[in-house]
Amino acid sequence: MRHPELLLPAGSLPVLKIAVLYGADAVYIGGEVMSLRAKAKNFTPEEMREGIAFAHAHGVKVYVTANIFAHNADLGEAEEYFREMKDMRPDALLVADPGMFAIARRICPEIDLHISTQANTTNYESCLFWHSLGAKRIVTARELSLAEIRGLREHIPDDLEIESFVHGAMCISYSGRCLLSNYMTGRDANRGACTHPCRWKYAVVEETRPGEYMPIEENERGTYIFNSRDLCLIDHLPDLYDAGIDSFKIEGRMKTALYVATCARTYREAMNDYEKDPALYASKLDHYREAISDCTYRRFTTGFFYGRPTADDQIYGSNTYVKNETFLGIAEGTDADGRVLLHQKNKFSVGEHITVMTPERDVPATVLGISDADGNPMESAPHPLQELHVTLDQPVQAYDILKRREEA
Repeated sequence: MRHPELLLPAGSLPVLKIAVLYGADAVYIGGEVMSLRAKAKNFTPEEMREGIAFAHAHGVKVYVTANIFAHNADLGEAEEYFREMKDMRPDALLVADPGMFAIARRICPEIDLHISTQANTTNYESCLFWHSLGAKRIVTARELSLAEIRGLREHIPDDLEIESFVHGAMCISYSGRCLLSNYMTGRDANRGACTHPCRWKYAVVEETRPGEYMPIEENERGTYIFNSRDLCLIDHLPDLYDAGIDSFKIEGRMKTALYVATCARTYREAMNDYEKDPALYASKLDHYREAISDCTYRRFTTGFFYGRPTADDQIYGSNTYVKNETFLGIAEGTDADGRVLLHQKNKFSVGEHITVMTPERDVPATVLGISDADGNPMESAPHPLQELHVTLDQPVQAYDILKRREEA
């Protein structure tokens, strides 16, 4: 049986550490330039060095994105960036633009090159083309079905790896090659500055009636004609293994630590169960579905994996997320009195029943006390967000996540 890697996103150093500890085989990150997630916090050079060292110490690989479509003015900065990568030695660089590929190949030939989904690789001849230039891996176009991915594997060398998205937000445009943001706001999605106009609410204006906005009603909540559901293939692992995919990729470099931890832990458990005993995996499908729904998400779809989706399968009539749990913060450790040192993300109060999420399981807990950094007690964790000391009735370790279940 093939043993695919589980690849998780990380938009910051703390989230990278969460991904590593909660089950990732590899993580992908972006620097402050050359990445298609310019609005993510991203990594300074110092943070990138620390993140790579942390991941490698735990046997986890790190891939760095450099997948913009460069203009002439970007090329000098790209050369400088790849010289930094040569020194930092991530496990791979993720590129889409042929010019960026050529620069990376010239400056740091010892680092593997992965071809981004932005390159729109949809056939095995394209895979063979990239392989002939030295590419190690192809990230498949999101528009491919499982049958088409299986066809790629049948026609390409075994040493050319296939990586495919299996979970996360879906772009309405072809492999993410979108011009809406640039046209409407002047911010180029293909250079990392997407404003996500696909999530906006739209109406129709007839040319002789300017100012009259006529809704294209989808439901009572509004009209979101470009807004896709989120991909989720947690209960289709047998088909993913059978297709010959080498890396199961989770989307989300702009998502929270709770999202990354939930996806990492749930997919890790499901993959381990399937490889141990497919019958065990099949018996736990309801458990996986419930567990993956604990993080913030839109309604789920299987995307294009089983053929072209219908509007009911793909388009979601709201731009809002389903939020079953609220991310309260990441434990940074405990002090001499056993209080949790917490990097707060949302409000909570003394007496609340919350959950401590560890890499292995969820532990119910009660908040017994909260104090600020100076030791002053308070009844609730306030805004603005801050560093807190929290007393719980359960032990907590560094990198455990505190969360609260939201009632429907």
